[in-house]
Amino acid sequence: MSQWHIDVQNVNKFYGEYHASKNISFQVEKGKLVGLLGPSGGGKTTILRMIAGLEQPDNGSILFRGQEMNRVEPQKRGIGVVFQNYALFKHMTVFDNIAFGLNVQKKSKSFIKERVNELLDLTNLSGLGKRYPNELSGGQRQRVAFARALAPEPQILLLDEPFAAIDAHVRRELRSWLREMIDRLGITTLFVTHDQEEAIEIADQILVVNQGRIEQHGTPIEIYQSPQTDFVARFIGESTQFVPKGIIHGFNGVADGREVLIRPEFVEIGKPNEIALPSAASQGTVRHLYYRGASWEVEVEVGGELLIGNRSVEKSSLKIGDKVSVLVHRLIVFENGKANIVENQFKYDPMPVFI
Repeated sequence: MSQWHIDVQNVNKFYGEYHASKNISFQVEKGKLVGLLGPSGGGKTTILRMIAGLEQPDNGSILFRGQEMNRVEPQKRGIGVVFQNYALFKHMTVFDNIAFGLNVQKKSKSFIKERVNELLDLTNLSGLGKRYPNELSGGQRQRVAFARALAPEPQILLLDEPFAAIDAHVRRELRSWLREMIDRLGITTLFVTHDQEEAIEIADQILVVNQGRIEQHGTPIEIYQSPQTDFVARFIGESTQFVPKGIIHGFNGVADGREVLIRPEFVEIGKPNEIALPSAASQGTVRHLYYRGASWEVEVEVGGELLIGNRSVEKSSLKIGDKVSVLVHRLIVFENGKANIVENQFKYDPMPVFI
């Protein structure tokens, strides 16, 4: 038996002349939660729909546990699907919505009652079985959709932008709940999202999808800290596009004359004498300050260019117009479409110390 629960091999999908999925290949281990992350229209949902059997690949193979699924009907693939719009039956109670798939399978009434009550408890909906969807909050309706998808005990759970229609506070709560539920059930899960914070927070692995291709596949830490392509570096995290022009120190001209990316965490901004490597620092002027709770987001002008860095609220405050020292610890530079992180070459302060 294959070690992979899901194995997608060289899959292509065309809609007329439009090439929607371009030689897609990836593997998913059993029990893992994998995020398909990318911009709208990038091809994420097409991949999910082919795995679900709602679309057929033009070539390539989709395998579950080593068995090819290309010609297997959706209802026979052992898959549960949750959509962003809930797709609940408005005329049915919560109980009947969850029981729908079990009734289709002609399960006994006693089995259905036991299974639905188990899922009501799992999804924190106990006591709401007799309500109708219009009597629930958005978060509760989405939990019903999860429970309905889980009722037939699928081997794989597919989620298409499951939290997109829910407000930010409830969305954060549901993300934590989903991660805990997946861990508890051990069910292999793929979810589509354009929200990088969501993917980074809950996924074991992330597939970054753009223009029908997989740009990078790795853990959230790998994707964030070691972007492999120009697109991934620009798409993941916040960054400033910047042309150094010799105005930042410690990189020996590695990026002079071409654009680089600098993330806020790469930038240290301090008052005079706060920077540990003063000879590596450039001089700048504070142009804007944005309070972010635990830190200030500081926009500073260096040599006519704007950089963004973070400064702890525990440090002495800055104000607009202050002259500051700016130390850039690393850059993301691009070479033939590939992203590379370059560290500042100052390992110590080369200025002499007089005792």
